[in-house]
Amino acid sequence: MEKGVLPEHILNEALLPAINEVGDLFEKGKYFLPQLIASAEAMKISIEYIEPMLRKDNAKEKMPVVVIATVEGDIHDIGKNLVALMLKNYGFQVIDLGKDVPKEEIIKAAKEHGASIIALSALMTTTMQEMRHVITYAKEQGVDAKVMIGGAVITQEYADEIGADGYSKDAADAVKLAKEIVKEEG
Repeated sequence: MEKGVLPEHILNEALLPAINEVGDLFEKGKYFLPQLIASAEAMKISIEYIEPMLRKDNAKEKMPVVVIATVEGDIHDIGKNLVALMLKNYGFQVIDLGKDVPKEEIIKAAKEHGASIIALSALMTTTMQEMRHVITYAKEQGVDAKVMIGGAVITQEYADEIGADGYSKDAADAVKLAKEIVKEEG
């Protein structure tokens, strides 16, 4: 940064590709939990440092609210944190509920903040079913926010199966999806 490299460049050309590479190596069995945790910690520190410099004042009109959370039972939040950061960077009002969040808390926050989008993350096959419960509960509670989902084990097929309004494979894709959802509403 002292040499004039833009924070957007650092995020898009260094940090995001690096964490994606770590994920690939973990999936291939070349990296293990200690490397994954160390990489996540390095990513978190880097993001915390550059985040204030990333915030663009590009939101002329008030952007929609996105409530984002890692579903109940899941304690992984690297991907969710990246999505939250990217959405904030594009002007969305992000309410980040953290990780291991019960469906009741997610829907309560969506109601309180008038969320247009609920973004859900799950990293494990054992917790991805919780996404279905959040969607069902949202409908039962009369919440009409669009639900987008993502995470290492999530696919478009799964999103279709549980009635999600969209699926994103990574943080950049999540921003594109959120923008599409907002356009559809407007």
